[in-house]
Amino acid sequence: MTDRLLKEEILINVDPREVRAALIEDGVVQEVSIERYAHSSLINNIYKGKVSRVLPGMQACFVDIGLDRTAFLHVDEILHVNGKNKKNIEENPEDIREFVTEGQEIVVQVVKDPIGDKGARLTGYVALPSRFLVLLPMELGIRISAKIKDEAERRRLRNELDRLAEKASIDYGIIVRTAAEGANVDALHTDLQFLQNIWAAIDEASVEATARTLLHEDVPLLVRMLRDMATDQVERILIDSEEDLLRLQEFAEVFLPDLAPVFELYEHHQPIFDLHNIEDELKKALEKDIALKSGGHVIIEQTEAMTTIDVNTGKYVGRQNLEQTVYQTNLEAAAIIGRQLRLRNLGGIIVIDFIDMDKPAHRDHIVEVLRKSVLKDHAHCRVTPISELGLVEMTRKRTRVSLQHVLCDDCEQCEGRGFISNAETVCFDIFRELLRQYGQFKFKEVLVLAHQDVVDLLLDEQAMHLTEWEGRLGKPIRLQPESLYLRDQFDVVLI
Repeated sequence: MTDRLLKEEILINVDPREVRAALIEDGVVQEVSIERYAHSSLINNIYKGKVSRVLPGMQACFVDIGLDRTAFLHVDEILHVNGKNKKNIEENPEDIREFVTEGQEIVVQVVKDPIGDKGARLTGYVALPSRFLVLLPMELGIRISAKIKDEAERRRLRNELDRLAEKASIDYGIIVRTAAEGANVDALHTDLQFLQNIWAAIDEASVEATARTLLHEDVPLLVRMLRDMATDQVERILIDSEEDLLRLQEFAEVFLPDLAPVFELYEHHQPIFDLHNIEDELKKALEKDIALKSGGHVIIEQTEAMTTIDVNTGKYVGRQNLEQTVYQTNLEAAAIIGRQLRLRNLGGIIVIDFIDMDKPAHRDHIVEVLRKSVLKDHAHCRVTPISELGLVEMTRKRTRVSLQHVLCDDCEQCEGRGFISNAETVCFDIFRELLRQYGQFKFKEVLVLAHQDVVDLLLDEQAMHLTEWEGRLGKPIRLQPESLYLRDQFDVVLI
């Protein structure tokens, strides 16, 4: 194994119960995929489902595909399932019941995994991805990835696919992926033939299958990593399992021959994810606060509805003037936000509150730097200009759950709130509880069991109030600290 710094490499850690893959660029981890066998992703799986409920008011229906929770299918995603005209639907959106009925069996594909108490998200527009192409059996036409910028290459790819589709009498839609840039016609033909065979098998199975049947399961993470992460920029794929290395090499020799030479077995005793400090980066990616080299910081808050990002100067005071200080902090933040979104796998709506800047040129440049930071992202991102309120709104396509959802559960102590009552608040809660119980029972004394912080405050700043309550009750109040209590836990016991 060489120790030289590689432009791009993939590290794979295989455990009997978990597989992790990390994409490294210039020695810095950019993206991490984790799949645990007990909670495998359902993305791209194709099912024959049964419509269990139609909701005209939401223009959607729930589909039973055999999971614990029914999955969600919007009207925009069911048109081609029944061959209906999209324009007519848009003109008469209330007519969803003309296109699906309760009990109807339909073929659907998972586009979003179940998250929290939400079921999986479905589409009727089946898409079968491979290394270079995506087959769209329900659509027509050839589309080229927008990330392929060279016009000559775009024309070449379109012409090659037109010829291949005509030769094979294909009447399906085809998306040419970014990885296809520079691919020869034989590689494209192999991909297309592979996808055709898969769809033929799915189509045939769907005729005889009953509802709630899995028709096609997406490839496991190891193969998916080759399909989605590996590009011609990857100089090494390092894996710590000899058995899985041989499997990947066999797969690559057939489907991805250009990748076969870059595989390498990791044989050191040090865990593979200790290379490039990947383990440390994963721990940092679970924290809200990201320190900038300048002294400023970025705070990332992940909520159910959206992700909010706040940029602050922190300890950075600059060397020139306020505008330049703010500009430099925003520049540094914009450059790392794209990487953090990939690393944390944050999707959906993202709102960024950069520090206010007076100069329009500075504001425009910050947005441009942010757009550049998401260029290499495999998930589609859209960044809007800074709004009148000084916010940048962007979206990142969300499919799989975020890193936080994979690695963490909601805190049982604060019940997922992310905060806990301070000691002063608990003191006042105790006084109110004394008021509730006052006069209801006969007792000789009151025992208050609480966290040490609360007891200390009652004996210090709240000592006068505690004395007043003893006078009001005419009974002594005894305090007992409980080491196992959380700060917002307490008990008032009448003895």
